Amino acid sequence: MISNMETSLQFYMDGLGFRIMNKWIPRDRIEWCWLQREGAAIMLQEIRKGEPHAKKFEGKLGEGVSICFQCEDALELYHEFISKKVEVSEPFVGNNMWDIGLSDPDGYRLHFESNTDVPEGTKYSERKK
Repeated sequence: MISNMETSLQFYMDGLGFRIMNKWIPRDRIEWCWLQREGAAIMLQEIRKGEPHAKKFEGKLGEGVSICFQCEDALELYHEFISKKVEVSEPFVGNNMWDIGLSDPDGYRLHFESNTDVPEGTKYSERKK
């Protein structure tokens, strides 16, 4: 669930490179969509505020939620995302994977991770050149 489809689409499509594969437009605007980037897919649905059956959320929607995407090269994505001015945490090695983390507009934590043999706990800035 997201709070603003337009804001989220801009983030996921322009910032992260996802494309719309399917969408639902019941009232002249997208309220649900399926986004995909290569083999990764995610669905977004905007909260229908002010309707009797609408679920009430307190606080930030994504607080406490992490979504992990396994990928071929998280470091390549890191460079792509920062070139698009997306705020991304410095990559580090955890669980034998490079991990890059970022937050979407609703506070959901997204992690893009790829396998590595670099020692556990290594930060990108500390890696051997």
